[in-house]
Amino acid sequence: MTVRFRVHGAVQGVGYRRFAEREARALDLAGWVRNEPDGSVAGEAEGPEAALEAFRARLAEGPAYAAVGRLDWEAQDVRSSLPLPFQILR
Repeated sequence: MTVRFRVHGAVQGVGYRRFAEREARALDLAGWVRNEPDGSVAGEAEGPEAALEAFRARLAEGPAYAAVGRLDWEAQDVRSSLPLPFQILR
């Protein structure tokens, strides 16, 4: 299963991308995460549904200094070839 996500709130400059990378790698997910010009953090992840649901819950919580306002989460119909291990794009 593949998903696209976007996290809104105080999520840049607080270690959010590193947090997402660490959590995704712990769940053995493929994908990427990056900062967006509008201040959000976006990415794609691919893996088993249970692992993605755990990742979603962790993204919604975020690291200690983040303040997640909203998490957009959209399942994709097609699988893509996402990088493994999960990585930060700059």
